[in-house]
Amino acid sequence: MILKEHEKAPAFEAKDQNAVVHKLGQYKGKKVVLYFYPKDNTETCTKQACNLRDNYELLKEKGIVVLGVSPDDEKSHKKFESKFSLPFTLLVDKDQTMMHDYGVWALKKFMGKEYMGVLRTTFLINEKGKIDHIIEKVDSKNHAQQILELWKI
Repeated sequence: MILKEHEKAPAFEAKDQNAVVHKLGQYKGKKVVLYFYPKDNTETCTKQACNLRDNYELLKEKGIVVLGVSPDDEKSHKKFESKFSLPFTLLVDKDQTMMHDYGVWALKKFMGKEYMGVLRTTFLINEKGKIDHIIEKVDSKNHAQQILELWKI
């Protein structure tokens, strides 16, 4: 499935690092940053998460909810959250249901090998549950700035 801007964001239901279930519908009336990343505690994923952490108060002031998603389990997410003092929710998608729904589970290539994996992608979902922007070229070190510039807030 290829999602486009201005389409309704696919509904989801997933547990976070604390085993709390989250659904897209519970965030109606809020701006949601739904960012998909390959793996906890890897270099680029950590840079991205820490940039969001370092700018979290500003994002929160602007009414933005941050939700990270990877195929890692609750235990891995909890360690990642604790190690880097992440103040936002990390959702578990072990079976890649959300990733398939959002079109970010795909064939990747690295050092001549092909494999299925997560395409680092961020969806900016507005208060009505529609996708305002899709960031496919994520600047991990400046991700919060990318988000704020696109939403012009």
